[in-house]
Order: sequence, then structure tokens, then C-alpha cells
Amino acid sequence: MTIALICFAVLLLLGVPIAYVLGMTTVIYIFATDNMGLLLTVPQRLYSGMENYGLLAIPLFMLAGELMNSGGITKRLVNVAKQFFGHYLGGLAYVNVIANMMLAAIIGSATAQIAMMSRTMVPEMEKSGYSKEFSTAITAAAGLLGPIIPPSMMFIIYGVSSGASIGEMFVAGVIPGILLGFSFMVIIAIIGMKQQWPKQERTSMKEKLDSFIKVIPALLVPVIIIVGILSGVFTATESAAIASVVALVVGLFVYRELKLSELPSIFASMVITTSVITVLIAMANIFGWMLSFEQVPQQIAAWMVSLSDSPIVFLLLVNIFLLFVGMFMDGIAALVILVPIFMPLLPAYNVDPIHFGIIICINLTIGILTPPVGSGLFIASSITKVSIGSLVKSLWPFLIVSIIVLLLLTYIPALSLWIPSLK
Repeated sequence: MTIALICFAVLLLLGVPIAYVLGMTTVIYIFATDNMGLLLTVPQRLYSGMENYGLLAIPLFMLAGELMNSGGITKRLVNVAKQFFGHYLGGLAYVNVIANMMLAAIIGSATAQIAMMSRTMVPEMEKSGYSKEFSTAITAAAGLLGPIIPPSMMFIIYGVSSGASIGEMFVAGVIPGILLGFSFMVIIAIIGMKQQWPKQERTSMKEKLDSFIKVIPALLVPVIIIVGILSGVFTATESAAIASVVALVVGLFVYRELKLSELPSIFASMVITTSVITVLIAMANIFGWMLSFEQVPQQIAAWMVSLSDSPIVFLLLVNIFLLFVGMFMDGIAALVILVPIFMPLLPAYNVDPIHFGIIICINLTIGILTPPVGSGLFIASSITKVSIGSLVKSLWPFLIVSIIVLLLLTYIPALSLWIPSLK
């Protein structure tokens, strides 16, 4: 086992893709222990890792997001936010956060959202008098809302890995997402008191009403998802299929900006991204199987219990560990590796799996904006041409408030569990 773990660390440091790292480590373990019988069951384990109905939600939600984006959803969301909030001091900063909150209910991916909004909002804010560093920082920070407000790819993967209800994970993310977005707006207000930020002219009520009516079809997708799951009309996976159909109809016949000629490229993008995630999950399954064979989860559980039997201490240690992991590893990769290890610990500390899912997903999402490996940092920096150092300096207030929100969600379970309890 020691040889396998050393190989795991070396391959990670060499920059080998995480899916290959997991698979190669498992094969090295089998040969190092001379347990060739395990090799015969690897194909079955790979297949069983993908044989989960919940995984169908990933390509379907990605399809819905791609269809809505190609159908002109982004500019309509930004426009309606401008109409209602642009006239306040620092209005475009608020618009950035609010537009990201609405966009999160369609995309479900932080990196995709950061890339899209960096191209849309940063030039707009810069033209209005905001510094490029602050504009990039608020855009990157607001991208954290992508995996929290449902639908969320990370929630789906957590549900599949842990056995928790994906539908309950979706609705549990509503209040945390709103709380995080509101916290960012508080930071904007505080910073705005010290700086003379510009504001736009107040628009008439008629203009506001017109922009709101135009965006209603776009907002049908998240409404259908949340209402459908809460009412029990359909599951999270079924809601993804319905959302895709609604997105297609809205893009083709309501906004009329989606072209049939664009569908092949949309499907190709969805297939490529889904394949990457699927291979990662399959490899993580055999890696987790190796850890279980060596009773690593049980050993970690015994060690954690020996440290303290207090849920408060346990959750604090988990958060510190996850924040450290998030600095060096992609969130989805860390999720598929760590969830099988942590799940056996939850009953011992009486921690609800849905509550824990919100904690681990938000914690690892923060990692995309923390150096040295934060993918969100590099995406925003490469698009806006702001140096990583300047971006991190402007990001610190938002990272600090994100950690404060994480701690609130950790120690006030009702913030995550109240809406699921209404089902």
C-alpha cells in the first residue's frame, strides 16, 4: 500500500491527469501486492462505477445549459439585472453577482460560468470606471455560485458517490447559494463606501417590466427543476431531461437565437465533457475499491474518533482538511476520491449526509479560487489579462466571506436542511 501511495503522490506532482493517476495507482497496487486475482475484477468495477441512473443527469443538465447559452440567455439575464440594480452606487458590481446567481441556475459549473462572465462583465465594468482587477475578482468570486445553486454537477456526483438523494441536494443548495450571493453584495457595499464607484441612470418601470417579461422564459428552467423536485412530480434526472426540452423550445421558438446548425457542436461539447467526468468516476471507483480492500476508510474513521467524539471538532477538522486539499486538487476529483472515505464516519458523529454534502461541495468549490492550483484563477486571469498576484489580492475579501459562510452552513444545519424537510 505504501508503494501505491508514493506512486499516487509522484504522479500527481508530475501533472498526470487525475483519472489516469487513480487507475495507474490501483494497477501498481495490484502488482506490488502480487494479488493478481483482483486484476480480473477491475473491468467489472470500472463498469459498476458508471452504472448509476443518477449520472444521466450530468449530460442532460449540461445540454440544457448549452442550449440556453446559445439561445441568448446570458445577455438577457445581465440586462434584467442592470435594469433593476444598475442605478445603485456600484450597480454593475451588484449586477455581476445577481446575473451569476441566475446563470448558476442554468449552468451548474463554476469554471464555465467564470469563463463566460469574464468575457461579458469585465469589459462592461471596465468601461464604466471599475478597475480591471476588482472586476475580474468579483466575476471569479461570483462564479462560485455555479456549483451551489441547483442544478449542480458537484451535487450530482456527490449524490452518486454517497447514495444521498440528488433531488434533496439540489433543493438544499438554494439557501446556501442565496446566502453566499448576499454576502458578496455586502462586501461590495463595504468596498463601495470607500470608493466613488459609478452608477447608471435609473430606468423607468416600463423598461424594467419589459426586461423582466423577456427573461421569464429563461427562468422557466430552474423553476421547473426546483418545483418539480419539491412537488415529487419527477426526480432530479427526469428534471434534467425536461429542462433540456424546455431550453430547446425556448431557444428555437421563443428567443429564436438558437440555430439548428449549432446543435451538432453543442452535442459534441456535451459528449466530450461528460466522457471526461465519466472516466474520472470509473477510475475513482476502482481506487476507492483498493482503499476499501486495505480498510483505509475504517482506519481513518478510527483515527478521527480517537481524536474527538464531538461533531463540532470533527466538522472543523474536515473543513480544514478540505480547504487544504482544494488548494492542490480539482474539486470534482477530490470529491470522487474523498466521499467514500468520509461517508462511514457520518453515523458516528450523527451528521446528516445532505448537510455534509453541502459542506464538502462548497468547501471544494472555494478551492478553484485558491492558489497554487485554482483553475478559476487561471481562467479569469487568462481571459482578462490580470496577473494572478493582483487577482488574488483583490479576491481576499470574497474568499474570507466565503469561508465565513461555509462555517455558518457547517454549524447551522437548518440552513441546508430546511427546504429538503418541506418535501
